Amino acid sequence: MLKNLHNTDPNIHASIKAELERQRDGLEMIASENFVSEAVLEAMGSPLTNKYSEGYPHKRYYGGNEFIDQCEDLARDRAKELFNAEHANVQPHAGSQANMEAYFAILELGDTILAMDLSAGGHLTHGHPVSFSGKFYNVIHYGVDSKTHLIDMEQVRAIALEKKPKLILAGASAYPRSIDFKAFREIADEVGAYLMVDMAHIAGLVAAKIHPDPIPYADIVTTTTHKTLRGPRGAMILCKKEDRLHPEDKKNLAQKIDSAVFPGMQGGPLDHMIAAKAVSFKEALDPKFIEYQKQVVKNAKALEKVFKQEDITMVSGGTDNHLLLLDLSNLNISGKEAENALDNVGIYTNKNMVPFDKRKPTDPSGLRLGTPALTSRGLKEADMTEVGQLIAKILKNINSEEIIKEVKNKVKEITNKFPLYPNLEI
Repeated sequence: MLKNLHNTDPNIHASIKAELERQRDGLEMIASENFVSEAVLEAMGSPLTNKYSEGYPHKRYYGGNEFIDQCEDLARDRAKELFNAEHANVQPHAGSQANMEAYFAILELGDTILAMDLSAGGHLTHGHPVSFSGKFYNVIHYGVDSKTHLIDMEQVRAIALEKKPKLILAGASAYPRSIDFKAFREIADEVGAYLMVDMAHIAGLVAAKIHPDPIPYADIVTTTTHKTLRGPRGAMILCKKEDRLHPEDKKNLAQKIDSAVFPGMQGGPLDHMIAAKAVSFKEALDPKFIEYQKQVVKNAKALEKVFKQEDITMVSGGTDNHLLLLDLSNLNISGKEAENALDNVGIYTNKNMVPFDKRKPTDPSGLRLGTPALTSRGLKEADMTEVGQLIAKILKNINSEEIIKEVKNKVKEITNKFPLYPNLEI
């Protein structure tokens, strides 16, 4: 594999090979990352990248799209089947674009959005001032309870009643608990707002029916296709066909979404990525995928148990899903220091803000951990318990050369036990 690349551009080839070895030799615990199958890798590297196909299946602006249409039809049909959705658009390049396109479909610039604050677990595209979302729209935020760190639905309702947002947004990037989408829909109905859910992190859990499902309640659902869904890097938008707030409009909601994606935001779709999405959706429709998602949560609960035993503070006290958010304040280290120390031993995590964080976003108090990637490698509860203990050792002995050496060796033992892409040669 990649023999032509080796001859044409040995520098890039060397970087790709080194990255594969990094992935193989480390424990990937960044909650937004996962490992795709070799079938998905093959689809991403296919000749479909050569085709230009502006528009939608059977309504393209270019000729020669017969087989591209087949791939996109499969991706859309499988996405709808997987999530029991009325409509699917699989063209968004990334989660941020999907969110922007969803906003463009139903909002005017300056409209009011109610969304989760970044520091409470939300996402940049949920209205942070540095994001297009915070610049284009009047975004007001809800947070979490100061003691439980759970979403305060009474606060959400009170803000909604006062501010009358046109859109209420549920979903998060660092929230370790289940989300009550039914309660969000009731509030949206009370104030006459659209309900949008960004389920990028929990899409795989939703597909496996082990997390509350937003599809019955939300007008629009956006998601990335990587993370727990274990597909290629990309995104999609699911929605109801009809616009319940504006049924008199010439375009229904599905048509508004499609128009916002193309020509509103994007040009030609990435056909090789859409084919890879279709492959990953087929994999997710296999009953084995449900067992995988159950193991993702079991592994997260195993980590929770370790951190409780080690007296390491977890935001909300634990997890219901695939991720945990540690508050390192009591250990007198920052999230950045923890991330760097764990990087040094081959355990990959990311620094993250915690609710009511007193530190700055570039050097916050928290550390976010996830189990999807290690679960893809085959680790189970006993293995994750060992990994949690290694993490605790580093966090409590961040400058101990002896501990660092010991943990490095243990990480190597674990990665050797659970090889990644053993048949892939680069």
